[in-house]
Amino acid sequence: MQIIILLMGFLMAMVIAFAFGKLVSKIKLPAILGWLIVGMILGPNAVGLISGELINAPWFSILIDLLECIFGLMIGTEMIMKELKKAGSQIIVTTITESFGTFLVVSLAFAVVFYLADIPLYLAVVVGAIALATAPAPSLSVVKEFKTAGPVTKTLIPMAALDDLVGALVFFSVMAGVSSLVTGGSISFDAIIIMVFMPVIIGALIGFIAGKLMNSFAERYDLPIMLGMMFLSALCGIVFNSLVEGASLNFMLIGMSYSTVFANCIAKERVDAIMRTMNPIIGVAMIIVILNLAAPLDYHLIYSAGAYSFIYIISRALGKYSGAYFGAVVTKAPETVKKYLGFTLLPHSGVSLVFTGIASSTLMAAAPECAEILQGTIAAAAVINEIIAVFMAKKGFEWAGELYKAKS
Repeated sequence: MQIIILLMGFLMAMVIAFAFGKLVSKIKLPAILGWLIVGMILGPNAVGLISGELINAPWFSILIDLLECIFGLMIGTEMIMKELKKAGSQIIVTTITESFGTFLVVSLAFAVVFYLADIPLYLAVVVGAIALATAPAPSLSVVKEFKTAGPVTKTLIPMAALDDLVGALVFFSVMAGVSSLVTGGSISFDAIIIMVFMPVIIGALIGFIAGKLMNSFAERYDLPIMLGMMFLSALCGIVFNSLVEGASLNFMLIGMSYSTVFANCIAKERVDAIMRTMNPIIGVAMIIVILNLAAPLDYHLIYSAGAYSFIYIISRALGKYSGAYFGAVVTKAPETVKKYLGFTLLPHSGVSLVFTGIASSTLMAAAPECAEILQGTIAAAAVINEIIAVFMAKKGFEWAGELYKAKS
């Protein structure tokens, strides 16, 4: 009975979020902005309609993992290799420059601040590593809602997958060094590689099998094969997390790599047919994932946000924008990519909170004061940044002239 009550509360929150999203859309803002606000207001830190007990329930976490896999379909099915080859080097170079540009700008900003405040400088590098990652869901929801198409959209979609890889690789490498320095422990290089690339391996292998099966059967079996094998890929990730202590695989990345591989194994017409059926399901998955992302955010932190949080938001935005701009200039990307791609890379909170949790647990025993600074800084920044970032992502596409340009 308790589970039913919790689920009813979440379903009511979904209906409210959907309605508020529609209302926000009427004033030309992204619906996801409405979903985020509703999630925070109805979450456990405010009204409580979305219960903390539900969010923390293991079975609900598994459901979110599966929905993130489904959301990954939206990205992977757009990554057709024939099209990517035309801009492959541009995407790789720009991903590297915007990622490491963010890492350097944020790390340097906090190195100066922490030096003046007599706080250990290794914490600046940890903050820089957390700032590196981009949460693709908010920007991609804008892509879907406003039917964007053009150079910025074409660059952003594959970057969403690559950015997660680079962000995880840098973060776990930094934490390996910091863990060795502060606690005397260490994370092996093998473990870092497994944590970063296992989602890609799982998704790609099962996606290859799915593609082969689709080619062996009539088109009417495409959807059940795709769904069945996607559930299998999610199950493999769940089993891996349960067996490997401390593992936390990126399920959106599993979905991205899975769908990228099968989409390149079958005709584009068959991929399009699958996605026409899946689009409404992806829309529902998107609302649930965003509500789950927003509900734990405490809006009270906006009032208590200190200077560190604002330095974090500003330095991260400067790093993302300048890094993306530099990469676009080097690769001679279109002018709109140079000017506006950086704005679409600002959303961040889901990944940042996961990384903050890992870093804080590593530092808590040996340097609790550093763990507290990290938690307070990123938590407050996550709330403020996400609202600003969604608005700026939409403006980036608008300024690039890519709204409502996708073919129906």
